[in-house]
Amino acid sequence: MNFNPYSPTTLFAIYCVSEFLVVRFKFSGKYSETKDRGSLYLLMFIFVASLGLARFVKIHFPQADLESLTHIALPGVLLFFAGLIIRWASIIHLGRFFTIDVAIDAKHTLIDTGPYRYVRHPSYTGLLLQFLGIGICSANILALLALMVPIFIALRYRIGVEEAALSEGLGAAYAEYMRKTKRLFPFVY
Repeated sequence: MNFNPYSPTTLFAIYCVSEFLVVRFKFSGKYSETKDRGSLYLLMFIFVASLGLARFVKIHFPQADLESLTHIALPGVLLFFAGLIIRWASIIHLGRFFTIDVAIDAKHTLIDTGPYRYVRHPSYTGLLLQFLGIGICSANILALLALMVPIFIALRYRIGVEEAALSEGLGAAYAEYMRKTKRLFPFVY
């Protein structure tokens, strides 16, 4: 079996290792009360289901394949690794306040520096870029849509849950931060 760095399977394997490390070290078990409302498990399910659906679509709808993988594979890989870097930079910057399930610590403070200076949820921006890179490397427009649409919808739900918890926990400071910054992409959304 040859190693193909442009393969969606290779990128997904890298994604899995990265997320295993996040889950291993960033679960909020130390906090007494989570505000997650099932959003973590929904995200996990949607990520896996979307990847499976994208694979199914790629196999059964080859007419949606893009002409040449060579023209899009490198941008896909670059987007994937840009997303990986943005996600990890965000996680590291939040430090002990980052958890994979939505939880607010009594000592939680607003972080509006580093990547959080530009958007409220840069780790989700990173995730979206990672999945976009995987989708582009599939070289099938329908597979790309099958991957991205459910993931974007699930992340929107998760962001709502997270912002409700942060608004409750941080009050006026978070409301002002929300007013000044976009959710995922500077100047856009």
